Amino acid sequence: MDVLTHFHFLRPEWLLMGPALLVFERFLRAAHADPNQFSGIIDSALLEHLRVQKPPIARFNPNSVLVVLMLLLTLVMAGPSWQQQPSPLAEDTAPLVIVLDVSESMATTDVAPSRLLRGIQKVRDLLKRVPDKRVGVIAYAGSAHTVLPLTSDHEITERFLAVMTPGIAPRAGKFPEYALPGIDRLLAKSYYRSSVLLVTDGLGAGSPQLLRSWCRDRDYQLLVYGFGDPSLAQSTVPLERAALINLADSCGGKYYDATIDPGDVDAIAGALTDAYRIVDDEALPWRDNGYPLVFPMLALALLWFRRGWTRLWIWLLLPCLITFSNLPLAQTISDAEITAPPTKNQPETSSRGILEPALDGFLSLWLTPEQYGRVLLQFGYYEKAAQIFSHPIWRATARYYHQDFEQAATLFTRQDSDLALFNEANAKAHRRDYVGARTRYDLLIDRNPEFPGAHANREFVHMIIETSNRLSESQAEEAGVGSETLDNDQAPQISEGADTQVNEVEERTQYSAEDIFASPETAALWMKNVQPDPGNFLRSKFNSQLQERGVSEP
Repeated sequence: MDVLTHFHFLRPEWLLMGPALLVFERFLRAAHADPNQFSGIIDSALLEHLRVQKPPIARFNPNSVLVVLMLLLTLVMAGPSWQQQPSPLAEDTAPLVIVLDVSESMATTDVAPSRLLRGIQKVRDLLKRVPDKRVGVIAYAGSAHTVLPLTSDHEITERFLAVMTPGIAPRAGKFPEYALPGIDRLLAKSYYRSSVLLVTDGLGAGSPQLLRSWCRDRDYQLLVYGFGDPSLAQSTVPLERAALINLADSCGGKYYDATIDPGDVDAIAGALTDAYRIVDDEALPWRDNGYPLVFPMLALALLWFRRGWTRLWIWLLLPCLITFSNLPLAQTISDAEITAPPTKNQPETSSRGILEPALDGFLSLWLTPEQYGRVLLQFGYYEKAAQIFSHPIWRATARYYHQDFEQAATLFTRQDSDLALFNEANAKAHRRDYVGARTRYDLLIDRNPEFPGAHANREFVHMIIETSNRLSESQAEEAGVGSETLDNDQAPQISEGADTQVNEVEERTQYSAEDIFASPETAALWMKNVQPDPGNFLRSKFNSQLQERGVSEP
């Protein structure tokens, strides 16, 4: 139904070519089959005896195939479309919130090495199957805490998942309902059907009723991931499999058992993919779905190599020749600012070096640089597409797809528009130049406060900067013990061979997030000194949250 709702033609004026081609074909066929075409040069009495009865015409013949070719050509030129292209400049996947049970029962070892560790391993495998998905993490036991907001940086997500232990929550218990406000907060600004993955081995006493009531008012996709053995023979705290299945069914979701093979992860990844839906956003270009029809056209064109298929069909290329005539050749576009110099050891000639220019030269006869680049971009050859494109914004898009965010940001500055400024800020954010990205977002908001996504992205980058500031302050406090905490017997004493002893206090320089991210050297030094194990940081954070707001987020 979504296909029928969004189906349209990108170039509907080309549909007029279909009737014109059919009329022209009818005219040629009538002229070819005219019985009186020899009446002017042969006597009618003699001509009557020279005519022979025509054999029956098979349905599969050059005439019928030519009509099918004309119809396919009309559809290709009209550009049928029913879905928008995925934009590299904004998140286009349904977000996922992982709700992780860190209660005491998850330390059970009926699933090696333990239920929690096995669950974390499975979640990390899942993240590898959905590399572009924004993921948030909430941990709960007797209280619920947001570990990470929605982020596309799966490396950071895996790092925080690695320190999850059953004792990390400050309060004992198993209350997944306490995580519900945190889920709503993370998914409040989501424009897609979001997914919630509950990784657990059971529920609290009142959890089923509260979760069912919550599901009825939400459009989220609930996936329940059970870990453990449901029999008492393996554990005193068995997996509550029946209760979890009932919960998933009542919420319109799905339940998955943890398995030894990767089949469970593949199934969950497939379910997450099915949660996508088309977004009616005019800012995103529509995908031209007529290109696959070229392949059956080529297969039918091969029939003209058969003996006897003598219909003149080359004139079918006339629309293509009109479209692509007098256009620049597709060639590699060099840019001294972004193209790396060739290495000395690189051979001057090779089989690939000979074939690629030949292919480029052949395609340049039919395609412009922009058309050739779009084909390469569609098939995932992003680096080659960046070399082919002549327009700087298309080159920047190809660089963005290729994850060359620094080069993409440089190219996006070559167009003075709100969209280019937004894309430049996104590229800076991806290369972790958060201060520069926030500056560009501020400039965009000053120019166009209603630009879609600018405020949300700016707040997300600002949150990263503020989190970095707080982490930097906590590292400064944990770096050593202050002099005010020392006891009298721990105080510095004057040695016997010295008259005095001077205690020099080393001055510590504290950097703000602006100072850290503005200089690559300072950022590298800060990252080197960041505490490698964030477990202590999370414990302190969870304890303070429990004291401030109780067991659940507001």
